[in-house]
Parts: sequence; structure tokens; C-alpha cells
Amino acid sequence: MNYVMPGVSFPNLFWITFPETILEVVSLVVLVVDLGFLRKRSLAFRMTAAGALGIIGCLNAIGWLAAHSAPMALGDALVSGPIVVAAQVGILALTVLVLLLSLREEFSRNPGEFVAIVLLATTGMMLVTAARDLLVIFVALELLSLSLYVLAAFAKNRAESAESALKYYLFGGTSAALMLFGFSYLYGLTGTTSLLGIASALATGVASPLLIVALVMVAAGLGFKVAAFPFHLWAPDTYQGAPAPVAALIASGSKVASFAVLVAVTSALVTTRTSAGGASWVVLLLWMAGASIVLGNLAALVQTSVRRLLAYSAIAHAGYMLLGIAAHTVQSGTAVLYYALTYAVTTVGAFGVIAIVERGVGSATLDSFAGLSRRNPLLAGAMLVFLLSLAGIPPLIGFWAKFNLFSAVLRAQTAGAWGLGMVALALGASAVSLYYYLQVLKRVYVVKPVSDEPLAVSPIELGTLLFIALAVVGMGILPGLLGQWIPLG
Repeated sequence: MNYVMPGVSFPNLFWITFPETILEVVSLVVLVVDLGFLRKRSLAFRMTAAGALGIIGCLNAIGWLAAHSAPMALGDALVSGPIVVAAQVGILALTVLVLLLSLREEFSRNPGEFVAIVLLATTGMMLVTAARDLLVIFVALELLSLSLYVLAAFAKNRAESAESALKYYLFGGTSAALMLFGFSYLYGLTGTTSLLGIASALATGVASPLLIVALVMVAAGLGFKVAAFPFHLWAPDTYQGAPAPVAALIASGSKVASFAVLVAVTSALVTTRTSAGGASWVVLLLWMAGASIVLGNLAALVQTSVRRLLAYSAIAHAGYMLLGIAAHTVQSGTAVLYYALTYAVTTVGAFGVIAIVERGVGSATLDSFAGLSRRNPLLAGAMLVFLLSLAGIPPLIGFWAKFNLFSAVLRAQTAGAWGLGMVALALGASAVSLYYYLQVLKRVYVVKPVSDEPLAVSPIELGTLLFIALAVVGMGILPGLLGQWIPLG
């Protein structure tokens, strides 16, 4: 007996998932072209060809989404609309940037497989963003996670890469099991896997002990995806050991998709102030947010690796965004997406600079960045923009992302008494974060370089990084451009 979700038809399924279908087809084309026609060509040529095909696929998917942003739903399983399309276009744009920064990388002898798996990971991200059913959410998250596990281990000549992938996989498998248990309990309590159905079932009633257990398990699973305390232990090792483009993808597109689904789940669990389990879910989010903000910023202060510094910084930024999700208003949800996209594009740029420094110096420690301003002023200028934006310094886009998020939390009536205190904590932690970002910039601009030899960078890499830096500055000067593109609701 076949099970079909109510309201689902195969023509509608094809229509609403057509962008994902484009990526899947292109991933197969990449494999055929690379393995069937280019095996005897140089590794650089194969990487360029595979990357170009992947970028073309992403641009076609963006074109389709831009032309078909009208609201659409596939039963209660998948939705499409302006807010979902904005997140999906952002994910595709981030994938394009990651592929552009991967063209000079030689961490693998299998460029076709690398690009294909990147496209499959992007497919998972897009499905996660649109999913509104527990089963679809779980399957999409597993497609995303399994792809990232493989990508983290792609640098076979580095033991760190295998170690990071193994830790990522073990923590990820455990979190997936917990999340699946939580989903099963939610289904048992409400009789449905649809988020809309769950919202209706929990709109009234009292939270049972089993519901609290379910919420804790779901928080553990989704907390792992966003690297929130105490489910963050995988992040520093994975950010340090994975190839730089993969770390950039984990820190950018994966975060956007994970926060998008976290907003959707919160909307289902916290329908009203009196909904069953709603207050418990908000308390869980607040504890995770506060602990992530404190631990992420304090741990980043003592790091000597820029990769690990960005990993602990990511934990802190996850805490900031969890505050917006805990407020669970339309404005705070939109502010979370705004924050996630701006943080993601800035982080991709930072990892792009790290990849070039690693290739030229051999490591990504703080001292590896010594004298970067003399060895490559443009690269140093880009890193200056990225780190100051992450710190929230005006007039860069990172400032407006924090301003919009914290303002939305303070304006939310649902924030209640905790709103002002948590925002004050976040502001104080942001001031602390400026110190460790300046530690990197001190090496870049003040410390003398070990070698005065110019740091080599390809025109495509430099052009991509300068484009990202200009976008960060431009969106900071005109923050309404991105704000108008991301709709409310």
C-alpha cells in the first residue's frame, strides 16, 4: 500500500521542486563530463570545467525562482513563496561564491565528484528551507548532512580532514537520531507530521512530560545543525579540518537553511502564548542562545587558529539569531533571515581569504596573516571589511543585521521580561567579539611579514573576494536594498 500525502500531486511536485531538479540534473552532467570526457585533462582544467557547470546550474535555478516566486504549496509538505524564494536564492548565490573560490583549490583529484556533491548539498538546503512536514524536513536534512560529511573528508592528503569528517559524522548521526525520536513523539502526541497540523493540535492544552521530552530532542537535533551550545562540539574541529570551501559552505548555506527550518518549527510549536509546550520551547531556545553567546565569544578570545576563531564566532552568531527565533514574531523571523544571509556571505569571503593564505603560507594561524597588507593590500582590505562586518561595525552590513535583529526582539511583545536582558548580553558580547577580530587585523596591518614576497592570488579569486567586500560595504551603506528583497512573513 502506497502512502501519498494529502493534497500532493506529481505535476505540482515537479513544479515546486523544479529548481532542485535542475541542480540534480546538473550534478549528473558534471559527473558524466568529468569522468567520461575530461579524465586525461589537467586537474586545474577539470576543476574549472566542473565548477563552471555547477555555477551555470545554480544561475539557472536562480532564474527559475526569480520568475516563479508566487506562493505555492504541495499539500502540507512543501511551500514556496516570497520568503522561501528569498532564502533559496540566497543559498544558491552562496553556492556560486563557494564554487568560484574553489576553482584554484587542489585538495582533491576528483573535482567532478566534489562539485556534484556540493550541488546535492545545495539541493538539501533548498528542500529544508521549503519543507513544512516532519518527514520531509528529516529527509532533506539528511541529504544535506550526508553530503557535508563527505565533503568534509574530501582532502584525502590531510589527516585533519578525515578527523573532522569523522567527528562531524558521529555527532551528526547522534543528533539525527535524537531529532527523529523527537519527531516521532510529536507525531504520536498530535497524530500528524504536518507543521500546520501540529500547530493546530498544540494551540490549546497543557504540556505533557512526553511533549517536553520531544521538544528537548528536537532542540538537540536542530541545535546541532546551527552549532548552538551545547551541541557545538563538532564545529571547531570541522571548521579547522575541512577544506576551506567546504568550511565556507557549512558556515554559510547550511546555516541559512537550518535557521529557516528552525523558524518554521518554532512557528508551529509556539502558536500562542498558551500553546502546549510553547513556553518550554522558548525557554530552551533562550538557554541555548545565552550559552552560545557567552561560550562562543569567550572561547574565541584564546584561539590561535583563524579557522577555529571563526568557528567559535559562528557559535556566538547562532546565539544572536536564536534570540530572534525565540521572539517568534513576523519581524523577528525576517530579521533572522536577514542576519543569516549577511553573516553567510561575509563568512564565505573570510574563508576565501583563509584559503589563499593557507595555500601561500601553509597554515591558518594568527601569525600566518602577519604582514598581509604588505604582501597583498587588496586581500588585506577585503579581510578588513569581512571581520569588521562580523563584529557589527557601521556602516557595514553586519551592523544593520544586528541592529534589525535586536530591535525586532525588543519590539516583540512575546519577548516579555527577558528581551532587554538578553539583548544587553548580546550587545556586551558583540563588544567582546571586536577584540578577537582585531587580533587578526593586528597581524594583517601591524605585524611585519616573515617574507616580503607578494602573496599569489588568481584573478577569479581576487575578483570574487572584492565583489563580496564591495557588496558588504554597499549593502551597509544602502541596507534597504536587501531589506526590500526579503519580504515580511
